[in-house]
Amino acid sequence: MRLLFYSAILLMLTLPVRASDTTAIETVLDSLHQHSAEAKGKAYFSLYADNAMFIGTDASETWTLDEFKQYAMLYFDQGKGWRYHSVERHISLSDSGDIAWFVEMLESESFGVTRGTGVLQKYGDKWLIEQYHLTLPIPNSMIDNVADDIKHQSL
Repeated sequence: MRLLFYSAILLMLTLPVRASDTTAIETVLDSLHQHSAEAKGKAYFSLYADNAMFIGTDASETWTLDEFKQYAMLYFDQGKGWRYHSVERHISLSDSGDIAWFVEMLESESFGVTRGTGVLQKYGDKWLIEQYHLTLPIPNSMIDNVADDIKHQSL
């Protein structure tokens, strides 16, 4: 009985922390999309951990943070960014509370519906993106044709 009581107390104490962490993660991801839309490269990349990876839609786009900066800053420095608007997002936290993973459905003018997935880690009181993966969700009715086209590509 005592164990049940202490477990309930512990659960009540951790719920507000998890809610505030989820809000902080939402803010990081919303800021990521805002900074990219406004071509604010320095602010955009401040949301990533030093050893982060960005995985783009093309099979060749598995980039370290430095490689992704080299690519993206060419656009940001010209005042060009990319606009993604999150229309649905799910965030999960590890039991330890310092790792989070997410999936979000996005809309963009250039690609239409896309999906972003990734991992964040908490450093002190700051959440940083460790990995972001942008994909194009392919409807099942189109997958055979798309797969055939991909089979003819080389990596």
